Amino acid sequence: MRRLAGFFVAFAILFGSVHSPALAQDKSLTVFAAASMKNALDDIDAAYTAKSGVKITASYAASSALAKQIEQGAPADIFASADIDWMDYATNNKTINEATRINLLGNSIVLIAPKDSKIDNVAIGPGFDLAKLAGDGKIATGDVKAVPVGKYAKAALEKLGAWQAAEPKFAMAESVRAALTLVARGEAALGIVYSTDAKVEPGVKIVGTFPAESHPAIIYPVAATTTARSEAADYLAFLRTSAAKAIFEKYGFKFLVSPTT
Repeated sequence: MRRLAGFFVAFAILFGSVHSPALAQDKSLTVFAAASMKNALDDIDAAYTAKSGVKITASYAASSALAKQIEQGAPADIFASADIDWMDYATNNKTINEATRINLLGNSIVLIAPKDSKIDNVAIGPGFDLAKLAGDGKIATGDVKAVPVGKYAKAALEKLGAWQAAEPKFAMAESVRAALTLVARGEAALGIVYSTDAKVEPGVKIVGTFPAESHPAIIYPVAATTTARSEAADYLAFLRTSAAKAIFEKYGFKFLVSPTT
């Protein structure tokens, strides 16, 4: 009996020594974020993990796709959308903890061309003829029916009177980063993306900026999901800090909240 009792004690010690550290290390969060946030959020997540020890797994795609994945039960703790509409969609479907929701970032949309394009310095305003500018080439942006950047682009072009003529030339991409890639590869003559995307892609150049009044304000809301782990609150708090603000602004985002220390 003593030998058997000793075995159980030894097993308990061995099991505890193996299992406890695993439990201690099992702090992680899954963040679903708009594709345009990738570069900035990767840096912020690394800084947060270094500070907190919480591992962040980020999934980047169009806000429309992410909102629907969360609705279908995807295990996300945080949702960061590139527009108000898809955060409202998630909120209305009761997948978002509305009390945690904040409008964190702002952005702008720009017209881009491949870096070696002859197109340059385009004045974007009423009467702007995008179809003529594109010539025989394609114009890339996100799907105008669902992807936020595409919705902003269509709204701007309609306001400026350029949508009807340009619509047949559009190549609709599944996300803003996919549209960016089409232009960088020369597969599209022009593209409409966020200014932050153009900034991180050396294969393109900005040839014009859309007036802010030509489209709805570009706002990125962030919130915890209704199934979020407890660490989500601390992560959301970190997104509001001066350290996070500095990173977001380095990539060209506008910080819409008063930063905390």
